[in-house]
Parts: sequence; structure tokens; C-alpha cells
Amino acid sequence: MNQWRLLKLEAHDPHMNMAIDEAILTAKTANQVQNTIRFYLWNPSAVSIGKFQKLENEVWLENCRKHGVGFVRRITGGGAVYHDAKDEVTYSVVASKEDLEASDITEVYAKTYSGLAEALRILGIRADFNEGNAKVCPNLTVNGRKISGSSQSHKHGTVLQHGTLLINVDLEKMFTFLRVPWAKTCMEIVEVAKQRITSIKTELGKDVAIEQVSRALVEGFQNALGIELVEDNLSVYELDIARKLAKEKYASEKWNFRAMYSSA
Repeated sequence: MNQWRLLKLEAHDPHMNMAIDEAILTAKTANQVQNTIRFYLWNPSAVSIGKFQKLENEVWLENCRKHGVGFVRRITGGGAVYHDAKDEVTYSVVASKEDLEASDITEVYAKTYSGLAEALRILGIRADFNEGNAKVCPNLTVNGRKISGSSQSHKHGTVLQHGTLLINVDLEKMFTFLRVPWAKTCMEIVEVAKQRITSIKTELGKDVAIEQVSRALVEGFQNALGIELVEDNLSVYELDIARKLAKEKYASEKWNFRAMYSSA
């Protein structure tokens, strides 16, 4: 059975979280590391925006600063996402498209989401893969409501796909930090979002520990992709890259406030 590296569940600040994902992509592209799956948390809570978005249009920056919520631009596309420190697990998959047996972007999403769907099945939830469209990235839904969204970056035959799995969701808190141009009030968007967003807790009707979700994710990806996940750590090479990226790129105003930044 094909072995992939598993990085244990850890919490980092938003700058380091995005720096680690990019460092793994760089290392994998250079054939320095195996295909890798990583599960992580955010400390503090944060909003991440897509590479081509304008921060001021997507995020209530004053509210973020007031409540100690971080913000960061991703190297992947897609929309703005609120990452709660306690209510979600974020995953990243960095692998060659050849090993994923995926010939295009949609197939990569489908293969990766199969691991998430299997994890949810283990937890007792049936989820469906949706291919998305020109405006919406592919996602995973339960009875038509999104439980996981993701985005991608491709580099020399290697893909980084990362996204969220909602354990619980506080929509009023979420839209305290996410701007929605058409909504006049926070509660107006909350009422709409109730019909579009769900969580593991909502579907099961009970609390589920992050550790239980993490174990289901490990088993789910192994079953769906036919791989063996072997726990390991970041290499010294990756850590050096990540620390540099976190400080010089992801924490910088130049990166976070400039839309359509030219460098990946």
C-alpha cells in the first residue's frame, strides 16, 4: 500500500498555517518530501481570503482587530473563510496529480473530497460532492447545505488543496468578521446562511470532539485513497521555508492588502 506522510493535528497562527502549507508544496515540488496530508487548527481564530480578493472588501477589519481575530491571504483562490479556533478542523493535501490519478482540477477536488466524505460517513453523516461552477469552488454538502469548502494551488504537477470541515458553526460570529456587500445587517445574512451552511454538530445533534473528527479524517482518507498514512514531522527544510514565509510574506501588509499579488 502506498504510504503518505501524516502531520499530526496542531494549532498555529494564521501566518504560520499558510506558510506551512506553502512550504510543503515547495518541498513536494522539489521531490524533498512524500505526498502529505495535514490537519490543523487556528490560534487565534482568523479570516483567510483568496489570492485574488481585496481584503477590505471581504473582511470587517475593525471587528477582527477588536476581537483579536487574525487575517491572512492564501496562495489559493476561492472566497473569504472564517476559521474558528474551536469549531473547525482545516485540512491540506499536497500530492502529485499523478498519484491522485486525477487529470484535471475537478478530479483532484473529487478525489480529495472522497476522503472527507468517507470521514463524515464514519461519523454518521452522508455528504455529497458538488462540482461547483465559475463562481463557486467545488464543495461538500449535506442535504444541500455546505459543510466543507476548499481551494487549490497547482505547481509543476503537484497540487495543494486545503479547506475546512465545520464541527460547529456560529453564524452570527462568522458574519461579524465576513463582509457581505448585499446584506444591510448581520442578522440578514445569518438568516440566509442558515439555509446554506451546516456542521457536524448540527447534523448529528450532539457535540463531537475535535480529536474524534481528526481520527475519522485519518481513517477516511486512508479508505478513500487506498493509502497508509504514517505520522511524521515537517523536515528542517520545510520549517526553514515556513518560518521565512510566515515572517516575510504572510504577516506583511504588502501580501495581505494587495489583491492579485503576482507571486505564489
